[in-house]
Amino acid sequence: MRIAPSMACLIVATILASVAGAAEQTPRTNVILIMADDIGYECFGCYGSRQYSTPNIDAMAAEGMRFTHCYSQPLCTPSRVKLMTGLSNARNYSAFSVLNKSQKTIGDYFGDAGFRTAVAGKWQLYGAEHYKPRFRGKGTLPGDAGFENFCLWQVDRLGERHKAPLLQIDGKNRQFDKSHYGPEVACDYLIDFMKRSKDEPFLVYYPMILVHNPFVPTPDSQSANKKQKQRNFEDMVAYMDKLVGRIVTTTEELGIAERTLILFVGDNGTNKKITSQLNGREIQGGKGLMTDAGTRVALVALQPGTVPAGRVCEDLVDFSDMLPTTLQAAGAPVPDGLDGRSFWPQLQGQTGTPREWIYCYYCSRPERTKPSRFVRDQRWKLYGDGRFYDVANDVLEKSPLQQVEAGSAAAVAKQKLAAALQSMPSEGQSLLQFDR
Repeated sequence: MRIAPSMACLIVATILASVAGAAEQTPRTNVILIMADDIGYECFGCYGSRQYSTPNIDAMAAEGMRFTHCYSQPLCTPSRVKLMTGLSNARNYSAFSVLNKSQKTIGDYFGDAGFRTAVAGKWQLYGAEHYKPRFRGKGTLPGDAGFENFCLWQVDRLGERHKAPLLQIDGKNRQFDKSHYGPEVACDYLIDFMKRSKDEPFLVYYPMILVHNPFVPTPDSQSANKKQKQRNFEDMVAYMDKLVGRIVTTTEELGIAERTLILFVGDNGTNKKITSQLNGREIQGGKGLMTDAGTRVALVALQPGTVPAGRVCEDLVDFSDMLPTTLQAAGAPVPDGLDGRSFWPQLQGQTGTPREWIYCYYCSRPERTKPSRFVRDQRWKLYGDGRFYDVANDVLEKSPLQQVEAGSAAAVAKQKLAAALQSMPSEGQSLLQFDR
């Protein structure tokens, strides 16, 4: 039977309209990116710790995916700048506490893609009142970084972060009394945002206030003794985990868990004043150091029905990878020119295109310090000054390999890493350059 041209056109139009309608009805994936402050991989039960209580993050790992080789920058602002822009510090980091105004961030990208956006916790990217005048106000405000809703500590003012916090909420500073706990206020804010936005696609960026020093008792601590730094830190880890659990539970209660990707990560290694036990080994916090103690962090992903349960991934993950990964997960355009590589395929149980190496350029105070840099894979690590380590067997980096046998695994790795190091910028920038 022949179909008249007009009827054929009508059928095609009907099919296309049906497909388009189905696409419009398919909910877009929400993204919740949670980043704890100053905590290395050694402080989580799912990574082998028996010292710390992290049942909610452990449950995320059991029901989702845990990564064993995620690497941050050694310090907070460098990590945040890298995570939010998908670029190496060598390209866009110019001063501590500053996110250059020229940078396009995760908030901008998600906002452009039609997502509601919120951030709560710690900002420290504008150059607050307590920094030297040459850095003060030279960074970026949250509203100018693509976030329409925000509840943040240390935007333009300092103040307390724990009990009786000073927080900037949607552009206005608010001083809370002693009955309020800053980390709880930030979490409450995000939960309220999620409830209001449950029928729309959203991005929640949660750079947590915990577990950064000062190490003080939490509302759940049995002792109010501020001098028990180790005990208080352990309590802060437990409270941090509790807040993460509240976020996860909220997605379940709102019926949006299956269309919400949750990533949990730490921003750098643990404070040097903290000592932890892991698998019979004592680990001193390495914040600020280029070793594993300063750069190796936990990364756990959860999205029921999408992220395979109980999976452990040994692929390399760099902080610049967070932006392209979350954008791809949300079905938003991924810009060209990023240093990051998406691991969204791995989160779906696929092979993806794993990294062969990561590059870390670190210069915490460009106006007065010299940069350090390294390239590494899961086992081998090559510094810009030529030091070469078998980190898997020398995690403290005490014995650089002076000579490697031609054709050996070490020699092959060193050649690969040397080429990678050569491919990346060796010099960064300083905010003071822009003021001349």
